[in-house]
Amino acid sequence: MSEAELRALEARLRVRFRVVETEIELAGRALRLLHPASAEDLIDETAFERDERLPYWAELWPSARVLAERMAAVDGSERTLLELGCGAGLVTTASCVAGFTVTASDYYEDATRFARVNAWRNTGCAPRALHLDWRHLPPIMQQYDVVVASDVLYERPYGALVARAIAATLAMEGSAYVADPGRVARSDFLAALPPLGLALRSQANVPYRDADVRQTIAVFEIGYDVS
Repeated sequence: MSEAELRALEARLRVRFRVVETEIELAGRALRLLHPASAEDLIDETAFERDERLPYWAELWPSARVLAERMAAVDGSERTLLELGCGAGLVTTASCVAGFTVTASDYYEDATRFARVNAWRNTGCAPRALHLDWRHLPPIMQQYDVVVASDVLYERPYGALVARAIAATLAMEGSAYVADPGRVARSDFLAALPPLGLALRSQANVPYRDADVRQTIAVFEIGYDVS
């Protein structure tokens, strides 16, 4: 996507959505993330009745901030990365900062549009966009060196779905990182890993504090069990 096309895409998003810009300090630099001002503005009752999806992607969640900090500190040179559920693109942007070749995926195509624009605005990198429904994964998918996701376990069925999405996209020698604040599907997600040949390598519990928000974000590192 050319710079002119990305500028045009940003202009269209600004027309279609009531947007705000949020400044986030990350790896010694200030990022400015463009995103919808309110997820409530985006609720579509017809879409909810069809598949019970809500536009959570429009928020900059604490788990995304924690995972973005972690990914920005990694050397991503000559490595590929897929974000599952990219939202407005904070982790995608941080991964571009780290030098990864990034693919931003989401169920909502507008999320991938914001992610591409935000990565380009802050890093000059224009990640690839992938429209992805975890319930109906393509039979053949590209394998990535790193797969990341933040706060994607908020409905019980997503535990198994996210685990399968990681298994379908993670290279055999790769690593996946999932940041979670304690959502309902966490235990189901962890239980779904071994049958897929995946193993929990480590868990880091990261305190998050911002104004009145107090959370502990677990960052799970996952890879294939080669023992």
